[in-house]
Amino acid sequence: MKPTWSTASIQSNRLRIALTLGEPAGIGPELVIKAAQRCFDAELVAIGDPDLLTQRAQQIGLPIRLSVFSRTELPKIPKPGRLAVIPVPLSKPVCCGVVEAGNARSLLKTLDIACRGCLENTFQAMVTGPIHKGVINDAGIPFSGHTEYLAGLTQTPHPVMMLATDTLRVALLTTHVPLSRVCSLITAEGLKRTVRVLVRELTRRFDIARPRIVVCGLNPHAGEGGHIGNEEETIIRPALDDLRAEGIRVHGPLPADTAFLPQFLDQCDCVLTMYHDQGLPVLKHQDFNTAVNITLGLPIIRTSPDHGTALDLAGTGTADEESLCCAIQTAITMAGAENRVLQRSHAESCSG
Repeated sequence: MKPTWSTASIQSNRLRIALTLGEPAGIGPELVIKAAQRCFDAELVAIGDPDLLTQRAQQIGLPIRLSVFSRTELPKIPKPGRLAVIPVPLSKPVCCGVVEAGNARSLLKTLDIACRGCLENTFQAMVTGPIHKGVINDAGIPFSGHTEYLAGLTQTPHPVMMLATDTLRVALLTTHVPLSRVCSLITAEGLKRTVRVLVRELTRRFDIARPRIVVCGLNPHAGEGGHIGNEEETIIRPALDDLRAEGIRVHGPLPADTAFLPQFLDQCDCVLTMYHDQGLPVLKHQDFNTAVNITLGLPIIRTSPDHGTALDLAGTGTADEESLCCAIQTAITMAGAENRVLQRSHAESCSG
């Protein structure tokens, strides 16, 4: 499925961002309340149980004024402390820090509504609160994560996970799989598909004309010419040669222990790593509080904070909302960049 774009929406600079609350017993609801105290250059629309938001706001001592979202009204920037809501009632009562499998279907419904709203261009992006995968599976619903779920809803064959801070973007070739399976999942075709998605998305949603990608090798020292593993010589390097022949700017494979040096990062727009823990520790060490998780390859924009449900902090008011606010701002920036690209494309098609 592709999002529905109208001429009016392309020409408008008004943005609406959908926020899902995530695990009700976790910190997601209060992070949304905290984010609503700030000013963003977009209208934020929470999707979830309004009673939960009201109760949690009282619990952490922050003001919140909720209104039912209306699709017929133009997007507006609300005053701090106000938030539009699409009500999705929970099935079971919520106790902070205590997960309840009976609320799993309500949680997934919030994702369904946000995703459908993005496809219909009611929203220009969705920002998802942290979820507890185990609780959803305990409810008898197979669920491996936001990325896979949204890929299924949008019929996306090859989503790509990328994390970003203000100064670094790291994408993953393989994601949440055991390290013992990584080698078997690295294929030339998969690597080429991932790089093509990266290039397309960096161009379309970050407005980078000709993205430059640094690609890490798999083995120590990138295989040392085949002496410490041969995946670089038999899979990665030939795939990168094919991509260069297509005009794509890729550099590598580089040893992961040097790929993040300034001499390489200053000359690239994204680093592609072979597996989860090859690149993400570097990014999180650099700036954990502002790291944002971005799903690329979808026909919609989806971001999320780069942390979990923090059940032990739920209801205390001490959870830091900075990563969620960065995820919101990243979604706004990406939607604005996509609008600019669409406007240029629309102008060129009219002039042609």
